[in-house]
Amino acid sequence: MAVLLDELIRSVELWLKVSKKQQPLVNPDLDPVLLVPGIAGTVLHAVDDDGREERVWVRILGADHEFRTKLWSRFDPSTGQTVCLDEKTKIVVPEGRYGLYAIDCLDPDMIIGREGVYYYHDLIEEMIKWGFQEGKTLFGFGYDFRQSNRLQETMDKFSAKLESIYAATGGKKINVITHSMGGLLVKCFMCLHSEIFEKYVKGWIAIAAPFQGAPGYITTSLLNGASFVEGWEQNFFISKWSMHQLLIECPSIYELLGNPNFSWDVAPLLQLWREKDDGHGGLRPLLESYEPMETLAIMTNALSSNTVSYNGMQLPLPFNLDILKWAGKTREILSCAKLPASVKFYNIYGTSCDTPHSVCYGSELTPISDLKQLLPCEAKYICVNGDGTVPAESARADGLDALARVGVPADHRGIICDRHVFRILKHWLKAGEPDPFYNPLNDYVILPTAFEFERHSEEGKQVTSVKEDWEIISSNNDKSTGLPPVVGDLSVNAYVEGKEQSLEEAHATIVVHPKNEGAQNVELRAVSVMTVV
Repeated sequence: MAVLLDELIRSVELWLKVSKKQQPLVNPDLDPVLLVPGIAGTVLHAVDDDGREERVWVRILGADHEFRTKLWSRFDPSTGQTVCLDEKTKIVVPEGRYGLYAIDCLDPDMIIGREGVYYYHDLIEEMIKWGFQEGKTLFGFGYDFRQSNRLQETMDKFSAKLESIYAATGGKKINVITHSMGGLLVKCFMCLHSEIFEKYVKGWIAIAAPFQGAPGYITTSLLNGASFVEGWEQNFFISKWSMHQLLIECPSIYELLGNPNFSWDVAPLLQLWREKDDGHGGLRPLLESYEPMETLAIMTNALSSNTVSYNGMQLPLPFNLDILKWAGKTREILSCAKLPASVKFYNIYGTSCDTPHSVCYGSELTPISDLKQLLPCEAKYICVNGDGTVPAESARADGLDALARVGVPADHRGIICDRHVFRILKHWLKAGEPDPFYNPLNDYVILPTAFEFERHSEEGKQVTSVKEDWEIISSNNDKSTGLPPVVGDLSVNAYVEGKEQSLEEAHATIVVHPKNEGAQNVELRAVSVMTVV
């Protein structure tokens, strides 16, 4: 297709989308929905003794310094809570927009200007198109993701959130949508407070939940840290080392370790190339493999001398066995969770991405001589199918009576803004216009749009013609069938100089038909003619 014609058609499509967006449907009859994010998916604010509040996650300017000063933490085994090293700092979650502010865009100022900090933003925008309304039928639950998924304070806040939504919507039961680790939080709540869960929850849709852990990703996060932003923007963000020191004291991270009691199709391993005595007074490299329970001893040894410098002091920061014990209890709770008979459960998981499962350090040429070398060492992954973070096998294994489990080709973060997932959610939530031709289990049935394309040459001219039809659905059921259609014309031209000079002209006619039963048909007829001089 000629470039000029393509640009003209895209402009018309954009206009149609904007036109549709300006007339959002509001459906007060929809059941309320609560969105729950995963790890690192909530905006966090730090409050000092004087009540001054500032954003510490996510921020760009001074990010690493404020992160180390305000968010670095220590685990208190007596309470199960992670507390800030700075005793004057308290971490809070902003509650604006009925809980949606904290989980919409993680950089509300948009200094970084990239989609990587959008979290539930696209899904929120999409749900508003389906008829949901903030504070009426759409709510969010942000939380301090450093903490354990079963911390009583978080459980109490989640209970209060469910109760407040139930009261605000006149006693309507709630559909909960979770992403990633948010699925573990909700599963813990369902086990520990099953009566409250059954009273307020109608359905639960888990997306990309690491029900049996994310072994490869979490092993390297505890040994080497993690980057939540890739590319050159890392220079304005949190360093991998700073993140490493935080994660070592986060119960939530330990609760994401691969479940050693799960019957994996292929067990996740930690592999090390190490120097061993060859029996003749020399050394030779040997590849060793450790299963999940054995891996814990290796990680304990590797992190035994790890320290962090804070306020002029060197604080020990080893692999935390108290947190490991706490996480083991969390895993027991998760394994005992039962779905109430009245609650419908659905599971969406990511596929078609290489996903870290087993981890290998060193090589035959550069073996590991000391386990403490693992901290600065770069890991090599042995991957399985999944979303790039959570193996599909782990995400599928929810241990619940699911009405449906659907695999979607998408990565871990991208899955919550995937158009296929939008259609599945819309169908399960019974939102927007009915889609009787769609069955999520047979993903994806899409009714075709009329499209005709033709290209031919005549007398030194290249002629391209396109015919497209769109159907726009809105809440306005105006039956103005007697009105004539509205016709508009667009014309553009461009003169290109080069080896061969050419003149390209494009003309489009747009016909907007009156609405009929809530549907409005729009036709586009476009022709491009390029003449070579």
